[in-house]
Amino acid sequence: MDWVNIAFWVFAIAATVSAGAVISVRNPVHAVLCLVLTFFSIACVWLLVGAEFLGVALVLVYVGAVMVLFLFVVMMLDIDPTKMREGWVRYLPVGLIVAVAMLVQMLILIGVKGRAVTPFPADNAAAVAADSSNVTWLARTLFTEYLLPFEFAAVILTVAVVAAVMLTLRRRTGVKSQNPGEQTMVKAGQRLRMVKMGAEAPVVHCNSKPATGEETQP
Repeated sequence: MDWVNIAFWVFAIAATVSAGAVISVRNPVHAVLCLVLTFFSIACVWLLVGAEFLGVALVLVYVGAVMVLFLFVVMMLDIDPTKMREGWVRYLPVGLIVAVAMLVQMLILIGVKGRAVTPFPADNAAAVAADSSNVTWLARTLFTEYLLPFEFAAVILTVAVVAAVMLTLRRRTGVKSQNPGEQTMVKAGQRLRMVKMGAEAPVVHCNSKPATGEETQP
C-alpha cells in the first residue's frame, strides 16, 4: 500500500468519525467543531486526488460559514450567551483536539504531495483530457452541462437562508423593534402631529437660609 492510499484512509476515517460525532454529541459547540473537522477532512481528500479548487472552496465556504451555523443554533436553541462565554474553558480540550487533527492532516497532505515524483493518476484526469486547467474545466462544465442543477442548488440555498432567518426571528419583550411594513404605509400627513399643551408656572425651590441667621420652621 502506497502513501496515497494510506493518506486517503486516514482522511476518510477522520471524516467518518467526526461526522458521527456531529449527530451524537449533545453540546452544540462540540458538534460545530466536529463539523469543521469533517469538512476539512473531505477537503483534504479532494486535494489529494487533484481537485484543488473544490478543496479550497469547501474550506472557504463551508468551514467559513460554520460560525453562521453556530449563531443559528444558539438563536434557535435559546442558549444564554453569557453562561456560554463564562464556560468557554470547557470547550478548549475539544478545540485543541480538532486543531491538532487538522494540523496532522495538513502535514500528511504536504508530505504525500512532496513525495510524489510524478502526478497521481487521478490528478486532473478530466482537465488533462480536455487540455485545460482544473479550474477552467470545472467552470466550463458547471456553467454549460450542469447549469440547470446549479441554478436549482442556488434557489434551494436561498430558500434555506430565508427559512433560517424566519425561524430565528422572534419577538422579545423589553426590546424596541421596527415594523417596516407599517413604516412604508404611513402617509405624509401622519408623519407630524401637533400637540397643544397648557402653560405651567415654573416651580421655584428656595433652599437658602434667612439673612438674619434664624431658621424658619415648616
